[in-house]
Amino acid sequence: MKKLVLMLAAASMAASVSAQTVAESKTFDNIYVGINGGVATKTTGHKWLSDLDPNAGIRIGRYFTPVFGLAIEGNAYFSNKPWVSTGTVVRATNASLLGTVNLSNWFGGYKGEPRTFEVSALYGLGWMHVFTNNKAFEAATSENRNRMTSKAALDFAFNFGSAKQFQFYVEPSINFAFLGNSHAKNAVVSPAGVSYVDNTYGYGYKTAAQSGQPAYNINNSFVQLNAGFVYKFANSNGTHNFTIVTPRDQAEIDALNAQINDLRNRKPEVITKEVVKEVVKEVPSVKVKEFTVSDLVFVTFAQGKSNLTNDAKKALNNVQQGVHVQVVGTASPEGSKELNDRLSQARADVVANYLKGRGVIVDEATGKGVQGVTSNRLAVVYVK
Repeated sequence: MKKLVLMLAAASMAASVSAQTVAESKTFDNIYVGINGGVATKTTGHKWLSDLDPNAGIRIGRYFTPVFGLAIEGNAYFSNKPWVSTGTVVRATNASLLGTVNLSNWFGGYKGEPRTFEVSALYGLGWMHVFTNNKAFEAATSENRNRMTSKAALDFAFNFGSAKQFQFYVEPSINFAFLGNSHAKNAVVSPAGVSYVDNTYGYGYKTAAQSGQPAYNINNSFVQLNAGFVYKFANSNGTHNFTIVTPRDQAEIDALNAQINDLRNRKPEVITKEVVKEVVKEVPSVKVKEFTVSDLVFVTFAQGKSNLTNDAKKALNNVQQGVHVQVVGTASPEGSKELNDRLSQARADVVANYLKGRGVIVDEATGKGVQGVTSNRLAVVYVK
């Protein structure tokens, strides 16, 4: 037990060390849901692969990094083999909390999207309940029908779909039952002391000496082979998986900020249309003219964001009510073209909506994606 806990802790630390720099996740990002089904059989005490018990379940989880995640899983078992019938369609249920470690991303690194084939390890603890409508069985096994469980598994996964939003996996696992023995808890008191009477309704486990502790014992386990299907929900940025963020050198950031501040602080002078066309190009409805720096308002954004900061609102408050403006949103080169186009449009829209709320007439708000060397997570307001 201690070794498994230490292994899980080491895996989580390795996940944080080996993970790439990924875009910030919101609370409900990187969540998935899946269904699974297969067969299970007791590991020892009978002919191998006989007495197969079918099961079906559901799994809901969240990835916290491309390597590490958590999942809640519940499975129902529909057969009694090799035990006597409990008289119910569902013989038992098992609910588990599982830690997941993507071994492919741990050892190979995350490349910006899931690999087509991946291998993950799972380990966790759970609780199993056995159902019955047999009164004699219920009385004889009153202390044994609820038991702590532990699961260790490997997932061999195939990711598919236009955004790798679907996954099919095959999962072999071994599941241990804790705190159980082969005797019902029927005590007989005699002058020699307290003894326990064997009961024919027992579960057939061979570990009576370990009935009071969570011991991993092969005789107290069953092996299982399941297959499952997973859907990964869309994240707040529109993708279904983690996206890589390319870190920017601080010197580069300082130079770009200096460039923006220089434009803001320059005295009014003529700026040629060749400089400005990178952020307000291909707009036939606007007659190109020579204009001064006072005709431009620059709004900056955090990486991957489209919300207005207090400084941005302060700059936009300088635009007079009733004037006509055109808004152009841009993005920096990180991420895919689809993501940058959507992000630049969102930046243009949030600026336009803020200005409209102040009585400014917005003729057009356009997202231009990545636009030349002046593109650094900007929205530019052109006051006509």
